[in-house]
Amino acid sequence: MSEKILVKGNEAFGEAAIRAGCRYYFGYPITPQNELIEYMSRRLPEVGGKFLQAESEVSVVNMLYGASCMGVRVMTSTSSPGFSLMQEGVSYIAGAELPAVFINVVRGGPGLGDIQPAQGDYLQATKGGGHGDYRLIVLGPSTIQEAIKLVILAFDLADKYRTPVEILADGMIGQMMEPVELPEMRPLDALPKKPWALTGAKGRKPNKITSFDLDPYNLEKMNLRYQATREKIITNEQRCEEVNIEGADILVVAYGTVGRIMKTVIELAEEKSMKVGLFRPITLWPFPYKQLEEISKKVSTVLTVELSGGQMLEDVKLAVKDNANTPFYGRMGGVIPTPEEILGQIEKLVKKRREV
Repeated sequence: MSEKILVKGNEAFGEAAIRAGCRYYFGYPITPQNELIEYMSRRLPEVGGKFLQAESEVSVVNMLYGASCMGVRVMTSTSSPGFSLMQEGVSYIAGAELPAVFINVVRGGPGLGDIQPAQGDYLQATKGGGHGDYRLIVLGPSTIQEAIKLVILAFDLADKYRTPVEILADGMIGQMMEPVELPEMRPLDALPKKPWALTGAKGRKPNKITSFDLDPYNLEKMNLRYQATREKIITNEQRCEEVNIEGADILVVAYGTVGRIMKTVIELAEEKSMKVGLFRPITLWPFPYKQLEEISKKVSTVLTVELSGGQMLEDVKLAVKDNANTPFYGRMGGVIPTPEEILGQIEKLVKKRREV
């Protein structure tokens, strides 16, 4: 690790990708991630990489498809409406079992919405988005330093499981600046070998990459293979952070920016002699159900806080079952709650329980 430098989140995404071995980036401008595409346009030529701004997000995702077929590490970034336009291609990439990294710097919605931070893309990210039976690995950073780590992890997981991986950030993570340490540049010859790639068939049988088969039995076999891969991901790749869990009476589940805010809430709660814990999913898919279920048996209340109308709440309820109450508090449209605001909601829950 080198000494710390001050960097904006969007630029950190790009530099982390380059240091992970990404040399191909295709993108189309949309706020609040434009600094990332600008950074890649300047930085990639410096390391022998290729940058291309396409005419639309539909073109972008198909360029990713083609580049990934060649066995290279490839990435794009966008924000909510742009990622919606990519969904058909994302399904094709998943169906073709190709590794690719998508960074979605989420903005307020639905529709065109605004450019402020939000978490309203959770269901799109974790429950599919495009057509067919597929899932993306979805990672949710809460700091820029963690974002760097997760971008590198995203490329490694994409190659390991031959699957697309999404970084689900938000406008706050993309636009803020923090001091970070950058990892060493990974040599390209140290990246995983990909014998399945389309690199020319001299001396070997031709490879074929497709998500298309008119025989329903063959297509079912392909889908069963995808399912088996997903089970491996669920078994091996669940990640979460637990803060102040021991002895907590109220547990808050939050990810990304809200997970970051919650660490201040915990400090404020302690000043008022309230024991509040935080469960922060890092893999939004696969969601860490078992870990949350076990913790929920030890608390009276599991409060979900999101920058949405309660999209992650569905997964929280599936995990908690009937072990605890599962209230919700959310802000939408790009509004970010203050630590004092969230603490006020916790105090209301405590007061209500005492009155019962």
